[in-house]
Amino acid sequence: MKTLRKKLIGVLISVALFFVQACGTLAALPTATASPDAETRMPLSEQVSLTFISFKEEGKAPIYTITAQTPKFIGSDDPRAQTFNKEVTELIQTEIEYFRKNILAQLSVVAVSAGSFFDAQYTVIFQNRELWSLKFDFWGYADGAAHPYHYSMTFNYDLEQGRKLSLKELFLPDSNYLEAVSSYCIFDLSKRDIGFYGGFEQGAEPNPKNYRNWNITPNGLMITFDEYQVAPYVAGPQTVTIPYTEIRNIIDKQGTLVSLLP
Repeated sequence: MKTLRKKLIGVLISVALFFVQACGTLAALPTATASPDAETRMPLSEQVSLTFISFKEEGKAPIYTITAQTPKFIGSDDPRAQTFNKEVTELIQTEIEYFRKNILAQLSVVAVSAGSFFDAQYTVIFQNRELWSLKFDFWGYADGAAHPYHYSMTFNYDLEQGRKLSLKELFLPDSNYLEAVSSYCIFDLSKRDIGFYGGFEQGAEPNPKNYRNWNITPNGLMITFDEYQVAPYVAGPQTVTIPYTEIRNIIDKQGTLVSLLP
């Protein structure tokens, strides 16, 4: 009887030890953790933020001031963000260098007025997820000139693809998109009291150079015409926003604008 009792106690102890070991094993199993590359799967637009770098340069022979704001993505070393930074920096530096070589270099060291200046600023016209549409405004003055001059450049960037967008790729192949865009702009400009039909019509003709400055907006495609392009200086630069409904039939339905169509 004592022998049977000892065997039974031994069995119970063995069973208890088994469950203790099993529980210990289960408790030691690793818990689920976030994948180390989870961040890389986030949209790049959620990893970066847009800031800017300020620049100022002054000189006395001749007297001049150069100021600029250059946009810059921070928060990621992703090559797509760095490509944006590189290209917009080159864009602004190219314009600054043009001012140095083609304006300042032609001036006398004896100031006629308060001196010359050049300023570069930017505006984010539109941003939706990976799509960024920026407009750069440049304002310059050559010492002794009658008035300052202004011009603009635009930069439409697909952050997901890491490249600058072209106007042509927004539309269907062989769609004669320039004719459609030009036709709407001419119609709109002709209704304004800006002297458009005083010899400035060619500035809105369907020529790629005339439509180099464009921006994506929530409601339409914005075209910017610099001063003197479609009107005299006194009228200033002109912008025309073409509603997407007006060009819907030629927009590439697999392209960038499809998400903005009503």
